[in-house]
Amino acid sequence: MTNRKKPAEVTQLASMALESLLYEVVVNPKPGLVDPVDVGPHPDMNVFMFIDSAVSLRGYLEACVSAGYEFDGDDLTELFQTIRGMGIKAEETMFEATHHVNTHKGAVFSLGILATAAAYQARIGDRGLKQLQQIIREMLQNLITDDLATPHFETTKNLTAGERQYLKYGLLGVRGEAAAGFPVVFDYAVPFLEKRTGPLNARLLDTLLLIVLHADDSNLIKRSGDPHILKKVRQKIRTYFELGGYQTEAGYRLLQDLNTSFKNQNLSLGGSADLLILTIFVGLKTGIVVAK
Repeated sequence: MTNRKKPAEVTQLASMALESLLYEVVVNPKPGLVDPVDVGPHPDMNVFMFIDSAVSLRGYLEACVSAGYEFDGDDLTELFQTIRGMGIKAEETMFEATHHVNTHKGAVFSLGILATAAAYQARIGDRGLKQLQQIIREMLQNLITDDLATPHFETTKNLTAGERQYLKYGLLGVRGEAAAGFPVVFDYAVPFLEKRTGPLNARLLDTLLLIVLHADDSNLIKRSGDPHILKKVRQKIRTYFELGGYQTEAGYRLLQDLNTSFKNQNLSLGGSADLLILTIFVGLKTGIVVAK
């Protein structure tokens, strides 16, 4: 790596990443998630804890942006390995800020990758979203092989939800989504958000529900203990959109019913929330998301 002065647009990437974390938590009412109105099925969390968590990650996000902009090697997998080590330390920082409650572990992984890739893209003078996806794919081309494609796991203790679901159901989870260049974000969520009209909260809430239609949310599967939960939840979300979404009375009622159902069943959409964070970041970067 070399130390080069970062232009303003690059230094702003860390701020956008932090904003993305904060924007996501204030969107409401989010079924199965913490927001300013309701903590959902997370009695050990609240919106203030998420703010503390997000702010604690500022240094990590700045480091990711610096790593991406300063990288001048040919093998982008080396760049990923650099930020992965930083991500492990960032998780420790997050847990210190939240008193050992997991608020943003998934976002540390995903948002760190995206912010790093965006900074590297700025260095090479490219701006297209397809090219940004390709950078991510090149960074993570060994991820599945290194993390999951092994003859067996030496132990089943201390596995993440994603690792357990890979062993049990063959689902690649967030690793598969990331290695593919976050297609749920770039191919579905961002185009959807760009076309959506109305207040920003309504647009982002509908985008979250759109994400659930396409993402195999590991948190949802973990909490239910059954991957078939995805089909059941998606049926309700399709009805939600058929009714017109958040900005219609019928859509809003269904959303409230879904929120109550999630609380009663202890279901969470944490994985989808992480993808909403990435979508917001891309939206801030491209001007699709404007706080007005």
